[in-house]
Amino acid sequence: MKGRPLSGYQNYNSNFLALIVLIFGVFSALYVNYFVEELRVGDAYHYGLWSLLPAFITILLSWLTREPLIALLSGIAVGAFMMGQYNLTDQILIPAMTQTGTAGLLLLYLWLLGGLLGIWSKTGAAQAFADYMIKHFVRGQRSTKLVAWLLGVLFFQGGSMSTVLVGTTVRPLADKAGISHEEMSYIVDSTASPIAIVIAFNAWPAYVQALIFVPGVTFLATEADRLAFFFSAVPFSFYGIIAVIGTLLLSLNITTFSGKRINNAHVRAATTGELDAADAKPLSAKKLQVCDVPQGYHAHVLEFILPLLSLITIAVFTFVFYGAPKIHWAFGAALLISTFIALAKGMSLNHLIGGVGNGLKGVVLVSLILVFAVTIGAISKQIGGGVYLVSLLSEQFPYWLLPVVLQFMAMLIAFSTGTSWGTFAIAFPLAMPLAWAIAQSAGINDPELFMIVCFATVLNGSVYGDQCSPISDTTILSSMTTGCDMMDHVKSQIVPATYAASLAAVLWTLTVIFFV
Repeated sequence: MKGRPLSGYQNYNSNFLALIVLIFGVFSALYVNYFVEELRVGDAYHYGLWSLLPAFITILLSWLTREPLIALLSGIAVGAFMMGQYNLTDQILIPAMTQTGTAGLLLLYLWLLGGLLGIWSKTGAAQAFADYMIKHFVRGQRSTKLVAWLLGVLFFQGGSMSTVLVGTTVRPLADKAGISHEEMSYIVDSTASPIAIVIAFNAWPAYVQALIFVPGVTFLATEADRLAFFFSAVPFSFYGIIAVIGTLLLSLNITTFSGKRINNAHVRAATTGELDAADAKPLSAKKLQVCDVPQGYHAHVLEFILPLLSLITIAVFTFVFYGAPKIHWAFGAALLISTFIALAKGMSLNHLIGGVGNGLKGVVLVSLILVFAVTIGAISKQIGGGVYLVSLLSEQFPYWLLPVVLQFMAMLIAFSTGTSWGTFAIAFPLAMPLAWAIAQSAGINDPELFMIVCFATVLNGSVYGDQCSPISDTTILSSMTTGCDMMDHVKSQIVPATYAASLAAVLWTLTVIFFV
């Protein structure tokens, strides 16, 4: 059944509330800048509860307006005003765009991904792949969702790379099979980072181990010790395990644990054929959702498969030889292969350039959203949002409560900043010494197991918060590549993800009570 679009009166109320929220944010930021003293925690600082203001304003405006670009820019302005930087262009946005990481995002998602999607749309390669899979392998919604789930599991590098690869691959299949975009975006997002902490043969352990050294703790003394510690925590990554199982159940059309919104989306797509809600605003451009193949050009399935295989092969082999996947090389090679095949088959250069141009236009909005998301994450870190949240853990409480408190704090930090890896850098250096101190003071029989559980709660809590945050790159990209309205994805995904996080919290608590 189709949802009803918002009435003019409801839109007016939402816009009025959004304006009030923005005015409150600006005046609060000015108040903090002039009257609130920063509080030091070692080498870092924070403004107390005010440190969460930019993230709070951004998230609230996202829910009220359903316009992530405006919400992110408002949050950036509030954070900048808190730091006394009023020239947003020169002091905030331009410096952010000149950072290596931000420039890499623009290169990958604007030029390489946009160009590749544009060429596939112009040649009809993605549609040819969908037709081939439907004819030979896919028999309906269940098998299509299983293909998406399996790709997410197989490509266990995690993060934005997995999201883009899986989402781009399964989108034409899912649309052809009539699967709601809310379901597909959840499957793609929930088999990205969660699988990376379960099948951890990727860059995650090497990064995290550098953050968990605790003086005097022998099993964390060397890099090899810390890597072994990471892998010993994998069986306790309850959230990651449950989240991946949850998406498998959804892929099998078992929607009992998927929440009301995903259930409704499933029924809507099955009964009406509508893949989006009536008032949805998908991030991906309409021009990338239809083929614009020149007359006389006939696509072959290999035009999709060969670039995709080259992308996966280069990403995996560069990870093996360099320790980190060279994703720009992978997408660049896929773009070149798609270009050469199209030209070799007789497509004119003008048509090809037109396809690339359409692709670039189709991802301009999401590229801006990604840049703004990275910027506000950096601002939240600079004003101490994560440091403030973790500092709340300084008081003593029962040892068995610590894992859940650490999980909750990691979830809040990641949700507020939109990054799991940034949360690791904030939380682990503070959480691990705290866990060790409480283990010693409580006289725990197995302090190593207690530390493993606490480590797993921070790791998994960070993944949950990142996955559910409307300012996270994986949230944005899973919405874009599957064609889903971003806030519909956020609202529908947060329910099954919270089910998984809640069950994980119970299992961690029981583990500590009965086994340490």
